[in-house]
Amino acid sequence: MTIARSAVIPDTRLGILMMLGGMTLFTFNDALGKWLVTGYPVAMLLAIRGVGGMLVLAPMLARQGVAATFAVRRWPWHLLRVALVTVDAALFYWAVRYLPLAEVMTIYMSAPLIVTALSVPLLGERVGWRRWVAVCVGFAGVVLVLNPAGQFDPWPSIVALIGALTFSLGLITTRVLRDDGNLTLVGYQTLGGCLLGAAALPMGWVTPTPLDVVLLLLLGVVALGGHAAVNRSLQLSPAAVVVPFQYVSILWAVALDLLVWSTVPSVQVAVGATLIIGSGLFVFHREQQVARGVAAAAGGEGPP
Repeated sequence: MTIARSAVIPDTRLGILMMLGGMTLFTFNDALGKWLVTGYPVAMLLAIRGVGGMLVLAPMLARQGVAATFAVRRWPWHLLRVALVTVDAALFYWAVRYLPLAEVMTIYMSAPLIVTALSVPLLGERVGWRRWVAVCVGFAGVVLVLNPAGQFDPWPSIVALIGALTFSLGLITTRVLRDDGNLTLVGYQTLGGCLLGAAALPMGWVTPTPLDVVLLLLLGVVALGGHAAVNRSLQLSPAAVVVPFQYVSILWAVALDLLVWSTVPSVQVAVGATLIIGSGLFVFHREQQVARGVAAAAGGEGPP
């Protein structure tokens, strides 16, 4: 019994560290995007970061086989997912050009709540009243972050909210395609973003410096590193243990706003973030409880 526990604990700790590392990479990647988007069009970020991602994926694609990776039965779903993920990234970069990083990321952290709400009409899933209450509380937090009564240009906040909705729809399509393999999903996502960004390049081009070329390529490399770390985290440890640590990205975003852009989050944003995070954690907790109850009932034990 002691041996079994000692075997589980290291994996759980490593899974937590991988989740923390993955979300840290994502946040620094987003901060780098915010830094670059002030001088370069969004299409350039998408195209060149896609090239960086494909350079990293090339050895894996060669090992598995390009044809085997990209040969899929449900290609319309893959095309839809590529469009959603690319539009989501474009909207995110556009929003962080005008808003603090922490504010945009807080709005995006409402995605689990949006997915819960959309899973009813789109996936036919059942959501109990407790989760609906949590979703409503979380959306109240989003309204606080959007600050509709404030004297500011509302468009960046609206764009960020549309981006969060697009991101959520991308998560739902990923759930539909989860059996197609991680390399296939990442490959389509990276290649599609590169091609769509390149198609939009004629609308705007700024010749980058050699250093900025490296930084633009790093966008794709660091993003893939974040995906790899998060995926490995979920392989090593139960989702119930590691998923709550995704919210560390908001803390990193606040720190980077302070250090790089000298931006202090408002009390309204802090309260809204607290509501969103608390609601998201509750929804995730209830989903775990419901899943365990269904599993127990299927095993003849009855609900807990």
